[in-house]
Amino acid sequence: MDNLNPCVKSMEYVLSGPLVTRAAAIEKELEQGAKKPFKEVINAVTGDRQAMGQPPITFTRQVLALVSYPELIKYSNFPDDVKERATFLLTGCSGGSTGSYSEASGVEIVRRRVAEFIEERDGFSSNWQDIILCAGASTGIKAVLKLLDCETSGLKTGVMVPIPHYPLFPAVIAEFNNMQQMNYYLDESNGWAISIKELKRALNDTKGTCKPRALVVVNPGNPTGQVLTKNTIREIINFAYEEGLFLIADEVHQQNIYDNNSEFHSFKKVLMEMGLPYSKMELASFMSSSKGYMGECGMRGGYAEVINLQSGVKAMYLKSISANLCSTVLGQIAMDCVVKPPEPGGSSYKLFVREKNSILKMLTENAKIAVNAFNSIEGMSCNAVQGAVYAFPQIYLPSNAIETAKQKQMHPDEYYASQLLENAGISIVPGSGFGQKDGTYHFRTTILLPSAKLKAMLQILRKFHEDFLKKQQ
Repeated sequence: MDNLNPCVKSMEYVLSGPLVTRAAAIEKELEQGAKKPFKEVINAVTGDRQAMGQPPITFTRQVLALVSYPELIKYSNFPDDVKERATFLLTGCSGGSTGSYSEASGVEIVRRRVAEFIEERDGFSSNWQDIILCAGASTGIKAVLKLLDCETSGLKTGVMVPIPHYPLFPAVIAEFNNMQQMNYYLDESNGWAISIKELKRALNDTKGTCKPRALVVVNPGNPTGQVLTKNTIREIINFAYEEGLFLIADEVHQQNIYDNNSEFHSFKKVLMEMGLPYSKMELASFMSSSKGYMGECGMRGGYAEVINLQSGVKAMYLKSISANLCSTVLGQIAMDCVVKPPEPGGSSYKLFVREKNSILKMLTENAKIAVNAFNSIEGMSCNAVQGAVYAFPQIYLPSNAIETAKQKQMHPDEYYASQLLENAGISIVPGSGFGQKDGTYHFRTTILLPSAKLKAMLQILRKFHEDFLKKQQ
């Protein structure tokens, strides 16, 4: 430990923290016959859809099957459009095989299709050479932040990160030696909105301690579930332009919108609508095949669109990426199925639409079920889940519970989560792992559980919470 990289020691990632480890241990104890106040551990931590029981999209899996074993194209009774897609994609793979390396940036024909998807989504052109296929959004985000890992006039690079945040960003920032996290707080009293006043406050409070160079925005929000309005996005872009900040837009949940009054607007689209000089700003935006309705987390498919880099910087960016060889080719093909789903009239179209709509309908219902339940429990409140796949309720803890947590050297919401796990078998993530305003306590729970199981979990949680409050009075 004495000569270990200090950045690795300081890095934290709550989604694989001690409570998650304890939940796995309890599951094994139950398998071995241990007596608990519950029969199973309900995992409300992960955003892994298929781990929660969601079936994969048939079209995607059939294409993946054929490209993995091309002999099936000749002999299987798979739909014609699946065979056509697999045959086409294999022409873009070296040696006609998904077992070969692709270019470090990804298979060209898939990158071109991603650009077409973005053009159709936004109504503005997209250069396929600005597209990098990556292992989920995570490696793409890390590759972009890596470009900024340097001192400027003796100061570390400052990266503005929303609080609450997705834990990937603090983990990556901590891993780099010359970066400093700059926290800006989302406004819980206003549906987790982003205010320019707060962005300016965060910037002013860190003057002299770092050189602010990047602004991270997560839309739809994780863990908070808000969807930014177009006007707010315009204000953020204007702020970033005035302050000379590189915009980093995590948009992986863009297909998860549940509120009828909310609409996803990409930062790229709004940037282009605003025209010069904003349309020439540096922007990196990210998408993943793990989210949306797809849930192909294990395939590790994603893309980054990085625009307006100086030519020399772009060359360095591509050089840096090339050291990782390439993302998994099957993940790239999963991404192709996301950006180019079955077309109307195709053999797979009707089944695809039925599967997609069924998944999104369940998530829309689950978002309302979870929020209504939390707001009906004494000592809890929760903003509407407009998008993404999580709820982030606030819990109001008695002073006795807060004192007990301090004695155990735990955050109060961490103590609450540990008691919920040990006594009710529900595994959640404490809000302290995402950041939160001092004196407030939260937890994150997924809405991916099948509706019946989500309702059952919420009933168990209600009873635990009521008992917990009584004991802590």
